[in-house]
Parts: sequence; C-alpha cells; structure tokens
Amino acid sequence: MTKACLMFPGQGSQSVGMGKDLYTQYPEAAKIFDSIDDELKSIIFDGPDDVLRKTKWTQPAIFTVSAAAFEVFKSNVDISKYEFVGAGHSLGEYSALYAAGFFNFQDGLEIVKARGTLLQYGAEAVKGAMAAILGLEKAKIATVCQEASVDGICEPVNFNCPGQIVIAGTIDAVNKAIELAKTAGALKCVMLNVSGAFHSSLMTSVAEEMATVLEKYSFQKPNFGIYTNCDAALTADILEIKNKLVKQINNPVKWDTSIEHIISSGVDTFIEIGPGRVLSGLLRKIDRNKKVFNIDNVDSLNKTLAALLELNG
Repeated sequence: MTKACLMFPGQGSQSVGMGKDLYTQYPEAAKIFDSIDDELKSIIFDGPDDVLRKTKWTQPAIFTVSAAAFEVFKSNVDISKYEFVGAGHSLGEYSALYAAGFFNFQDGLEIVKARGTLLQYGAEAVKGAMAAILGLEKAKIATVCQEASVDGICEPVNFNCPGQIVIAGTIDAVNKAIELAKTAGALKCVMLNVSGAFHSSLMTSVAEEMATVLEKYSFQKPNFGIYTNCDAALTADILEIKNKLVKQINNPVKWDTSIEHIISSGVDTFIEIGPGRVLSGLLRKIDRNKKVFNIDNVDSLNKTLAALLELNG
C-alpha cells in the first residue's frame, strides 16, 4: 500500500477562474460549487482579482476549490491502495480536515468564512506587515527579529523550506528587520502583498474569537491524521485539532518541519490538491527525491491520475 500525503494550499495560491474547468467537466466538482452562494461563485470564476485577494473572500474561495478538486480526485482513485496523511498550509489545514472527514463541506465553509472575516478585521484593527526573507538560516532570522523588535513587534511566522522564512509584525519593525536581514547576508527580502501580520502575536484577539466560532460546531474523528501547522505533529484527536486550529492563528506555520516529519514516517508520494503549485515547489526545496503531483485543473488531474496508475497499477 502506497503511503501518500495530501497537501492543501493556503492564501496566495488563488487566481481568478480557478477550478472552473473542473466545475464544467466533473459532477463531483459541480456539486461543491453549486452549493455555495452566487456571489462567492462569481468571485472565484470571474473576479475581479482585487476582490478575490481580500482575505474574507480568498479563504472560502480556496477552500471551495480545494474541496472540489479533492472530490474529483477521490472519485477517480482507488482509495484502498493508499494510506493517507494530510497537511495544509495555514488555511489549507481546513481543506485537509475536510478531506479527512473532520467536518462536512457546509460547516467547513462557514468556519472558513468566519476565519477569513475575523482575520481581515483583525488586520484592519492592528496594522501589520509580512515579508519573505530568502537565504538566511533560522537562527539568524531569530536574531534579526529580536533586534528589529526595538521598533515594535517582529516574529518569524512561516517556516516554509530551508532558506525561505516569512516574518511578520508591526510595519516599522518589519521594515527594520528587512534592513538587518540584508546586512546579515539575506539573498532577497520581499514585502508581501497582504493586509496583516498573520500567524503573529498581533493576531491573538482573532485567535480568541476563532475559539468561540469553533465551539458552535460538532466534529468527527478524522479518517486519517493531519500534521498540524503550529507544532508539525500528527494529530487525529478531535479536541486537540480544535485547540490547534485556534493556536494556528497566532503562532508560526512549521511547514518545513511538518514535511520532514511526514517524510520520516515513510511517505514518498505527495499530492497537492487545490489551486497553484506553491507547496509542490516548497517540497522540491526540502527533498527533491520525493514524488510530487498536483491537481488544480483538468490537465493536471489527468497527468496525476496517469502517474498514480503507473505507480500503483
């Protein structure tokens, strides 16, 4: 039995028109898209881009497309040939949990809509920034953030892969960190086009509100374990997952460590399900020897299905 990891992307992977060809060609995808409200569906398929990029729309949009792509994948693959684990980057953790049966689509969509709205309002209430720092090791990034914190708050928040770490905090402190990182030898520093300092301590009030949201829902034990962002640990307990979804809001995404743990568990096949190929790219930077496929449209679906058939017969 092949041991495979299903990966689900987070904010930043969106594009206008994503999932539309899956919608037109597969009834499993159409069922998902036809169950959402017309406004969200129109924004996903037709934009405009500046609206789709607003957090309160981006998050339910990516969740919807990822869920639709997963349903198409599930209907075209002999699931019995696989032992799955799941992982999602930030927002993608919710898509992974949907795939694992932790909640149904409608509950998941409501929760993700609430999350996106809370994060957008949180970002507007406390102005912050995020920046990607390339080419510096974790210890140097930690030092840079500590030194920059004399001008506010600055923290490492996304550990994506070796040499790619995202920092977040108050605007002055992040700008200071960029200067310090360049001096320390960073290859590149890029201010991200986002509305707030996500996964930083500036989002603590949002985390508290997210805990209240999650209390309104009932959840099911997942069909497979999820490697959670906040601690890179394989988690299948319902209460633990709920607590970690709250903790994820104002704590770093430990993606590189999650992938290292997944590889150590014996997984050698990774399938990114949802818009874009960001996670596939990160995986190749962590371990080029692992097989990685993606499903975000009909063409990539067909290529992935053919490759998996060849692998597993």
